[in-house]
Amino acid sequence: EVQLVESGGGSVQAGDSLRLSCATSGFTFRDYTIGWFRLAPGKEREGISGISGRDGSTYYSDSVKDRFTISSDNAKNTVYLQMNSLKSEDTAVYYCAAAPVTRPGLRNSYALYDYWGQGTQVTVSS
Repeated sequence: EVQLVESGGGSVQAGDSLRLSCATSGFTFRDYTIGWFRLAPGKEREGISGISGRDGSTYYSDSVKDRFTISSDNAKNTVYLQMNSLKSEDTAVYYCAAAPVTRPGLRNSYALYDYWGQGTQVTVSS
């Protein structure tokens, strides 16, 4: 059974940091790309970062670039999202998702991801 479990969310002040974790199981980690997405009230789901289990290549959306860092621990099948300099506009439910690493277009479309976690809430107060 495939599972993705997010943790690490919480309520913080603007300028603070949080580290989210996405623990995965049930699939071969190196064969998948893990993406981070977020959903804020009244907004569309936004893909913010991703990492390839095959070669560790990463991508970031313009909204989080230079503030967030994605990394992975392949031995633990876990992906992390270090979020620094948090802003009120980062408030959202954050999800991780998995898709085959060979599938094109992953950066731009959440619909291409097969497996999803339950999400973790991040609230940033200004």
